[in-house]
Amino acid sequence: MNPNETDKEWDMALRGSFRFSHRLRVRWSEVDLQQIVFNGHYLNYFDTAVSEYWRAMALPYQATMARLGGDLYVRKATLDYLGSARYDDLIDVAIRCEHIGNTSLRLRCAVFRAEKLLVTGDLVYVFADPATQSSRPIPAELREMLLDFEAGAEMLDVQVGHWDELGVSAQDVRAEVFVREQGIPLDLELDEADHSAVHALALNRMGMPLATGRLLPHAPGVARLGRMAVIAPMRGSSVGRRVLEALLNAAAARGDHSVVLHAQLSAASFYRRFGFIEHGPHFEEAGIVHVEMVRTLSPSAPWAVPA
Repeated sequence: MNPNETDKEWDMALRGSFRFSHRLRVRWSEVDLQQIVFNGHYLNYFDTAVSEYWRAMALPYQATMARLGGDLYVRKATLDYLGSARYDDLIDVAIRCEHIGNTSLRLRCAVFRAEKLLVTGDLVYVFADPATQSSRPIPAELREMLLDFEAGAEMLDVQVGHWDELGVSAQDVRAEVFVREQGIPLDLELDEADHSAVHALALNRMGMPLATGRLLPHAPGVARLGRMAVIAPMRGSSVGRRVLEALLNAAAARGDHSVVLHAQLSAASFYRRFGFIEHGPHFEEAGIVHVEMVRTLSPSAPWAVPA
C-alpha cells in the first residue's frame, strides 16, 4: 500500500474518533513570514474550539463553573506539528475529553484541513478554587456530563408544556434576555397570554434554563410564535433551533397549517434559515424594530423547510 494512502486512512480514522469539531478560517494576521500559520496561533485555535466544546454540551461556561464551585486552569499544553495551515484555509479543530483524573482532565485536540491532519495537541486542566487556585476534586456532575457527551448522549432536554409547569424557568430566561439585556420593561414582557400559551423550554443536564418560546392561536389554522429567547452564551448553538423545532411540532400536532411571528431584525436571519419569509414593512414593538415573518407547515414533517 502507498504510504500516503496509509497516512490518509489513519487521519480519517483519527478524525472519526472526535464527536466534536469547530470550523475556523485562517486569517491574514495569523500567517507568518513563511506564509504559514504561526505556531503559537494553534493554541488560540484550541482555546476557541474548547469554548465551543462547552457550548456543544449545553453548558454556559462561567455560570456552570460558578455552580460547581470552581474553575478549570491550564496546567500543561503540548503540540505536535505535522503540517501547515495557510491563509484562507478552512480548518476544523476537533476536541475530545481523553482522560479524567481526580483533580485534572486532559483534552485531546487536533487540527484538520479537509481530512488532512495538521496539528495535534493535549491540554491538561486542573479544577481549582478560583480564590486560591488550589486544586479540588473534579465534581461528579461534571465528570458524568463529560463522559456522557463523549459517549454520544443527548445533552439537552426540551420540554413542552404550560405556564404552571414551565413558567418559573421560562421567566428567568426571558427576564435575562428581554429585561436585563434589551431593557424592555417587565410589565411589557409578561402578559396574560402566557397562561393560555404552549411553552417550550430547553434545559441542560444541570437543570439550567437556556432558551424558551411560546405558541398562541393567531387565527383559525394559524399559530403565533413569540417570546423566543436564548441566553447569550448559548447563541450560535443548536439550542434556539431545538426550541423552535418543538414549537413547530406542537403547532402541527394541533392542526395548524402556518405560523406567524414578529422577529427582531437581528434575529430575522435565524428564522430565514428555517423557512420563514418576511411579510410587510418593518415596525416597532417595545422600542425595537421588528418584521413579521410567516411559514407554512407540513402535517407529516412540520420541521421540514418548505421548498
